[in-house]
Amino acid sequence: MSIEEIQNEIVEEFSMFDDWMQRYEYMIELGKSLPLIEEQYKTEDNIIKGCQSKVWVHAELEEDKLVFTADSDAIITKGIIAILIRVFSNQKPIDIIGANTDFIDKIGLKDHLSPTRANGLVSMIKQLKLYAIAYQTQLN
Repeated sequence: MSIEEIQNEIVEEFSMFDDWMQRYEYMIELGKSLPLIEEQYKTEDNIIKGCQSKVWVHAELEEDKLVFTADSDAIITKGIIAILIRVFSNQKPIDIIGANTDFIDKIGLKDHLSPTRANGLVSMIKQLKLYAIAYQTQLN
């Protein structure tokens, strides 16, 4: 699936819930299905700066696609990174770099996060795109 198709799928899933309590519960469930980062990658180098909670992200290039794993010490944050990884993992770096993230506004996520969590969300997206830029440079 393309990044856009996955984003549309997420927008559709979130539209099924009537209120934000249900959406938070769904995000927590998504966090439980997150492809977990191996312990050896839970290092300072892999922590996303700008997040209130600890979020570790690791990226590897498999064939020509980036595969992300992650973890967080906070359940909502784990759900947020799970959504982003679902969108960007197993995609080509060039597609990740060019992807827009309007789907976050469509599901209303930013409006329902505290300012520090919203900043963390921006930091997570930025870090995933930085990984993509780094790997794209290697591919060129």
